[in-house]
Amino acid sequence: MKIPTIRFYEKIGLLAEPPRTASDRRLYDGAATRRLAFIRHARQLGFEIDDIRALLALSDEPDRPCTEVNRIAERQLAAVEARIAGLQALHAELARIQAASCSGGRISDCRVIEALGNHTHCDGHHTRYSARD
Repeated sequence: MKIPTIRFYEKIGLLAEPPRTASDRRLYDGAATRRLAFIRHARQLGFEIDDIRALLALSDEPDRPCTEVNRIAERQLAAVEARIAGLQALHAELARIQAASCSGGRISDCRVIEALGNHTHCDGHHTRYSARD
């Protein structure tokens, strides 16, 4: 994890600022390292910061029931499923546009360029998705 990311987590309160050495270097103990690993894994699974904050707070109360944790995880799973459905629709539309391409013809006759320039050539509405989303 990059240092600016760790500083950001400290700034927003997901991670306590650790004690410092005489030379002003931060000293992270095992608990802080485990907390950072938890945060990183949760981010990799797509959880938002507020959900991670809630999950961390809940993890600090081991005797509580899992109901709230399950609710947060179910909500994230639904968001992932919605993203997958959107990406599948986007894939189908791009495949359809590409299949109608000009196959080596001239740009002036290119169906991909035409479809990108005129949304009415698309089969439906689509939302922007990228590898970063």
